[in-house]
Amino acid sequence: MARTIAASSRSWPRPQRAVVRRSTGIWAWESALRRHGLGPVAGVDEAGRGACAGPLVVAACVPRPGDASRWDGLTDSKLLTPGARERFYELIVRRAVDYAVVIIPPAEVDHRGVHVANVAGMRRAVARLGVQPGYVLTDGFRVPGLTVPNLAVPKGDQAAACVAAASVLAKVTRDRIMVELDREYPCYGFAEHKGYCTPAHDEALAAHGPSRVHRYSFVNVSRARGVRSGPSVVHNLEVQGSSVEGNGTLGAEDAIEALTRAGVDS
Repeated sequence: MARTIAASSRSWPRPQRAVVRRSTGIWAWESALRRHGLGPVAGVDEAGRGACAGPLVVAACVPRPGDASRWDGLTDSKLLTPGARERFYELIVRRAVDYAVVIIPPAEVDHRGVHVANVAGMRRAVARLGVQPGYVLTDGFRVPGLTVPNLAVPKGDQAAACVAAASVLAKVTRDRIMVELDREYPCYGFAEHKGYCTPAHDEALAAHGPSRVHRYSFVNVSRARGVRSGPSVVHNLEVQGSSVEGNGTLGAEDAIEALTRAGVDS
């Protein structure tokens, strides 16, 4: 079985006879694009889109060609166990050709809207890669404004290794931030639900009101707003893999320190 790659926008030329062979698994998209001279291939994905607290985190990743065997089992980060996500995270930051992570605070999500903030973060993540990609794959929807050819792949975090790698970078980074924020705001249970809308989270909102790391554009947060004063302004944070200390890993302490510098404190 094979599928022909369709361009995501008429402004980009369609690769001639670019065939994706299912037999190559999650690396099929990258392999097909590289065969037609369209590499390096970058994937982009986000974590925290549906959460009502905490940042939205977007990542871009360019895997190293030939690393398929090293990344065996890589898939959508939501389908991996926490331990597997951590192992893949360490492998990705060590082995990837390049990667970039953008952290978008709740105030910017409220101001711009989730989708607009997400798309803007994806553009920034790709722009901050030190390696200029020849093609970008995104998860499910187009990203207008990218300066290189790009394609929206349905369930891209399960179908393309570069998108799956980006999803791992984004989710692990965001989960670490939420665990640290749980120490600052222990009454909400951020370490358990990571800021998503759960019954326990709603009960905490009703009892304590929203914190400065909640998203006030969400109905459940807005409904609980009267219990406590509104959020302070939080500036946008951007973290690039090649610019942080050591091997590029954004650790929990680094993340919470960055958020604290931006004004997210107790």
